[in-house]
Amino acid sequence: MSIVAAPRVVNIEDLRRLAKRRLPRVVFDYIDGGADGETTLRENCRAFEAIDFRPRSAVALSACDLHTRVLGTELALPFGLAPVGSSRLFWPLGEAMAARAAGEAGTVYTLSTLSGTRLEEVKAASRGPCWYQVYLCGGRDVALSAIARARAAGYSALVVTIDTPVAGLRERDVRNGTKELLTRNPWTMLPWLPELLAHPRWLASVLGDGGLMKFPNIVLPDGPMGYADVGAALEASVVCWDDLAWIREAWDGPVIIKGVHTADDARRAVDAGARAVVVSNHGGRQLDGVAATIRVLPEVVEAVGHEVDVLLDSGIRRGGDVVKALCLGAKAVLIGRAEAIGIGAAGHAGVARAIEILRADVMRTLKLLGCPSIAALDRSYVDAGALARASSGSRRDAVGRARQEADLPA
Repeated sequence: MSIVAAPRVVNIEDLRRLAKRRLPRVVFDYIDGGADGETTLRENCRAFEAIDFRPRSAVALSACDLHTRVLGTELALPFGLAPVGSSRLFWPLGEAMAARAAGEAGTVYTLSTLSGTRLEEVKAASRGPCWYQVYLCGGRDVALSAIARARAAGYSALVVTIDTPVAGLRERDVRNGTKELLTRNPWTMLPWLPELLAHPRWLASVLGDGGLMKFPNIVLPDGPMGYADVGAALEASVVCWDDLAWIREAWDGPVIIKGVHTADDARRAVDAGARAVVVSNHGGRQLDGVAATIRVLPEVVEAVGHEVDVLLDSGIRRGGDVVKALCLGAKAVLIGRAEAIGIGAAGHAGVARAIEILRADVMRTLKLLGCPSIAALDRSYVDAGALARASSGSRRDAVGRARQEADLPA
């Protein structure tokens, strides 16, 4: 029996425990952690819990149609895989393994610029649609070269991430010695080496895959960008609205803007020629203290949903979360952390199991709602008012906690 098969792995949390056991802390926490105090990381999940379903009872459905269309392409599932950087550190050729699993499931895979596998190799691994997510690391000419390669390889859409002018402060990474390990100086690395040596199977897989990865899709004049250059590269590669003009000129297919938090930015994205937007706070890994994406979704859908496809990521751990997002107007969702956990737990088999768990969850949820298809979902299947009430309650609780910590009267 596979290590990730039922009944051992029933939900995404079960996969998370396997990944935590297999990976050294520095790698697992990179997948698992968020920015600063991780408030947004937690709220992304809690906000879904605040939404109640409103099922139609006494409805018998033998099967439900899970197909949806995004950018004119039919997907067999209402969720795809989000861009996840550094996946090759989780499992050999991690990006290709995830792309293969997505293609087998009939859904889309999104490749991060900050991947350790060549974009051509990743596209060849999938029999489904693939999107390429672009950062401007290395400057405009380097990005243009990668865009041209993605077009030639058959990627069908370009995802432009706009919420990363600088990498968020992920405190777990600092405490785990990420910076020191990347120096490759034995004396600097020494305090953190025992943790790596305590995971010999992971270490052997990394060494067998070529050791510490580089970024083969960011080709600088002296070769692929090294792993230690990530933070500085992101800070030097901020995407501004003016950049979308030359990006659209270089890419003749659909452009998706990822990292939208407000109706105003959604409108700017549409005005700049985007064909879709992704409501995303980077999984709580960038600016801490921003709203959970499911709370922002209705605002964005109201502003632009009749003009472009609206997608959502961040906080999705169960198929019920997927359905709630669809009820509130998302055309589909992207899963990132569940994907990364699957790669870290068991490579291709782990991602395939994560997809199957969510697919089964979505199917079961639709049947219990008495809803025959993804296309038939709408706000009538959820108590959207519960989201606003929960949001108000969360703010009151947060104020109360802050007063207690500051020893102030209520």
